[in-house]
Amino acid sequence: MADMSKLDWTVLILVLVGALNWGLVAVGSFAGMNLNIVNLILGSIPVLENIVYLAVGLAAVYKVYELATQK
Repeated sequence: MADMSKLDWTVLILVLVGALNWGLVAVGSFAGMNLNIVNLILGSIPVLENIVYLAVGLAAVYKVYELATQK
């Protein structure tokens, strides 16, 4: 992990944030609460919320591509 580029670190963080957020969404759904952290932080600014979701999605696509082309 020490030889990871800034892009790799950014992608890793975005994927982890996205995964943890989805886990909290599920827990919140079972508990009848809104635990969507992105929505709670940026809910009043829907454009920024959508940009975060887009960044997380693109990071996941990048990781899938990276894993698929790994030797």
